[in-house]
Amino acid sequence: MIFAIAFDNVIEISYICSHNTHNMSQKTLLNSKEVNIILHRLACQLIEKHLDFSNTILIGIQPRGTFLANRLSQILKNDYQVSDLKLGFLDITFFRDDFRRNEKPFEANQTQIEFLVEDKNVVFIDDVLYTGRSIRAALTAIQSFGRPKSIELLTLIDRRFSRDLPIQPDYRGRQVDAINNEKVLVKWAENDGEDAVYIEVKG
Repeated sequence: MIFAIAFDNVIEISYICSHNTHNMSQKTLLNSKEVNIILHRLACQLIEKHLDFSNTILIGIQPRGTFLANRLSQILKNDYQVSDLKLGFLDITFFRDDFRRNEKPFEANQTQIEFLVEDKNVVFIDDVLYTGRSIRAALTAIQSFGRPKSIELLTLIDRRFSRDLPIQPDYRGRQVDAINNEKVLVKWAENDGEDAVYIEVKG
């Protein structure tokens, strides 16, 4: 925990302008090395709270939270020898409050939870916490698999000034003061060819 506080205090949010495309400017928020450091910090924070994970379940929220959940699972198993680790993926498409209001149909993803969550400590994992509405939908969706003992939230990027609902993360990689015309793009090597986080600003 001390390492986490020191990291957050020492490294302030800094944008590095990279390029402009079609009236859009893209700035680097986190490079590959910084993402790796944050992932290991988050893994250590999870271990500090959940120890051997015998009564804890990690749930990646589809679609983008699955990349972060998979990466954290690999780090916990390979670097910190956490052997008893349950990982699942939760689709929230039909639980969104804007499901029938969007002109473009939402594309559903697959839920992969092969265990009950009854009386378990659940950690929701998503790449960006924005309005909080996805997390509200996840809270409803998870009830189909039992009644958890507790639910926590881990996010790589916390857009703290963009919340519509009173939802805050228990574990955060980086807090970003992005405004509404700025989009946070999280890229993963296994899907996008690189580990990085960008801020895209509409011109």
